[in-house]
Amino acid sequence: MSKRIHLNAFDMTCVSHQSPGLWRHPQNRADEYNTLEYWVDLAKTLERGGFDALFLADVLGIYDVYQNSSGPALLDADQVPLNDPFMQVSAMAAATKNLGFAVTSALTYEQPYALARKFSSLDHLTRGRIGWNVVTSYLESAARNLGMTRQLDHDARYDIADEFMDVVYKLWEGSWEEGAVLKDRERGVYTDPSKVHPVNHHGEYFDVPGIHLSEPSIQRTPAIFQAGASSRGRRFGAQHAEGIFLNSINTAVTRRQTDAIRDEFELVGRPRDAAKIYALMTTVVADSDAQAEKLYREYKSYASREGAMTFYGGWSGLDLSQYAPDEELQYLETNAARSAVSIFTTANPQQKWTPNTIADYLKVGGIGPVLVGSAETVADEIERWVDESGLDGINLAYAITPGSFEQFTDLVVPELRKRGRTWARYEGNTLREYLTEPGTTRVAGHHPAAAYRGAYAGKASAADSKASQTPEAVLGAQ
Repeated sequence: MSKRIHLNAFDMTCVSHQSPGLWRHPQNRADEYNTLEYWVDLAKTLERGGFDALFLADVLGIYDVYQNSSGPALLDADQVPLNDPFMQVSAMAAATKNLGFAVTSALTYEQPYALARKFSSLDHLTRGRIGWNVVTSYLESAARNLGMTRQLDHDARYDIADEFMDVVYKLWEGSWEEGAVLKDRERGVYTDPSKVHPVNHHGEYFDVPGIHLSEPSIQRTPAIFQAGASSRGRRFGAQHAEGIFLNSINTAVTRRQTDAIRDEFELVGRPRDAAKIYALMTTVVADSDAQAEKLYREYKSYASREGAMTFYGGWSGLDLSQYAPDEELQYLETNAARSAVSIFTTANPQQKWTPNTIADYLKVGGIGPVLVGSAETVADEIERWVDESGLDGINLAYAITPGSFEQFTDLVVPELRKRGRTWARYEGNTLREYLTEPGTTRVAGHHPAAAYRGAYAGKASAADSKASQTPEAVLGAQ
């Protein structure tokens, strides 16, 4: 029997996410991104379609590389204005029972102590349906507005990320023992202080001496997602990820990526199937292939070439206004998202990539294939992509919203269900169960977070005096 195809929806708390200019389409409600009604309606649609999760992208800066200006991004609303992706999750969770939520947060500009509490809070409020897409950020504008003169080097951001993850794992998995929370009304004991421990982390980048502020949630550690495609990003993902997102342009390139990722899993001592791997896709679906092609042409008529150039400048760090429209581009090392550079050059050397061909490719759906056709045609293509590329699922972007998600839910999902390629009903209750199997709410034993389960039992606790909780006292007791 063919394996289940996992479905995630891809959105962002902005007007133009992946399809620049299409906010102008009369059926596009993207400009309602700042209302709870939009997000609640979308969540209900996705749950009806059996999506594992709504994946919420985010950036912390503006796309100002193209023409060395923020003007093009503002004119076309290209990921600006942009709201915080955490804010709508509780409302969507209250309106649904099963849909998961994967929220992007750039750890380069966060503190692990505070971010750990935020994710624990959401894991409680969603009853275990929360995930974290771990990113290190790629925009110079973000660095400048968050206290730095320039962005840290690409690999240095991952060095910080390694230690950041170590801290949050200590807080989520180790600080509170199993059974610490008693809720004993008669004795007046909510928490047993002897089972709550300071993590005493003192590293190169972070000092976190205390206990985790939140009591253990259902998953403790949220489901971990990652999208880094560089060699350093792949190594980070191999160590930490339970879900990995890819951008790609054909199945051969994607197969090389998925094989390389699974090789990395083995190198760090995890199984080859340690994480689900998803590729970005956009679909344009109608009752017939001809109707879908007509709809696709309609969508492209609203697309913005300048918006596509703006997106590419942010993703790659390259200002394509500096090149002639038909000048062939070669791979250049940048400090931004390296996959956005390589995917159009070294990853597909047979294609001549110029500013014009890149802009045309990005107009609808960004960096990823656009599947156009009837439900049967699109289902055929999804199956081909998944089976030929070694994927586990897709990350579905939109041309218009919620229209693209409604098309997919109403037309493609029934076809995939008929073929046995996606589930008819949710199995399990937490996001981690959707990624693994029912009953698996906690990270697997091969995951680095698992090393901190019970790691502080018998050591300094919140019941001790502050003096006995110091690093020196803890070490001396070992």
